[in-house]
Amino acid sequence: MSAPQSTNSEVIDAHHHLWRYSATDYDWINDDMAALRRDFLPKDLMAELTNAGVDGAVTVQARQSLEETRWLLELARSSKAIRGVVGWAPIAAADFESSLPALAEAPKLVGLRHVAQAEGKGFLDGTDFNRGVRAMQKFDLVYDLLIVEGQLEEAIRFVDRHPKQAFVLDHIAKPKIASGEIEPWRTHIKELSRRNNVSCKLSGMVTEDAWSRWSVESLRPYFDVVVEAFGADRLMAGSDWPVCLVATSYALWWQVLRDYFADFSDDERAEIFGATAARIYKLR
Repeated sequence: MSAPQSTNSEVIDAHHHLWRYSATDYDWINDDMAALRRDFLPKDLMAELTNAGVDGAVTVQARQSLEETRWLLELARSSKAIRGVVGWAPIAAADFESSLPALAEAPKLVGLRHVAQAEGKGFLDGTDFNRGVRAMQKFDLVYDLLIVEGQLEEAIRFVDRHPKQAFVLDHIAKPKIASGEIEPWRTHIKELSRRNNVSCKLSGMVTEDAWSRWSVESLRPYFDVVVEAFGADRLMAGSDWPVCLVATSYALWWQVLRDYFADFSDDERAEIFGATAARIYKLR
């Protein structure tokens, strides 16, 4: 499988996970996702990257623990393919800012994420959480915004409090693809995209569609919206592997992306398939 034509950019998977599986730590993996109830480690990732013609990847937290963040950073130290880690830290904690220097000294820590999609209404408006996000700016860390479409208005308010903070929207904010709903997601995505400090990952889409019946055509309207809203220089391709495996293979998802963007310019494809991620996350 050939990579997108480009003279100056590697292909980067901007969003994937690694874990040592345990039922306690990954209780969100239900019976319908039983295929995910195993370890997914760097050797598994390398096989997928090689098969799909992908050069490197950004590893993203799957557990809200500093233990996992440190483990991912340790894996990254010994893996050239792992270009950066988006970890978790207790952003709302009173001592978060004072603990940041020790965490941020890890060369491959490029950002932090909280599973805001699982939080109640108003979480992103919280005083303590916003205080912590302000502290991140001093260390040039990206904040990955993991929300569902119903949280977009809250996310817009959140982003507006931090105009100098770099944000990356995960999984295009999880629109209701399976039911074909596009509004009010489309309106809110276009509004959010007016903030130039927000980029967007083309990931996690197949799992928002019907797992056994998704198609390129059912995804196309959502691709079209984010392409128009963010443009190539604020879009980054990602897999959400291994979560994507409940609906698609790793290689097939990359083929879907390559087919959709086949008629875009070389420069646009270079941005989407690697350069945007490398620039926003300052990958080494």
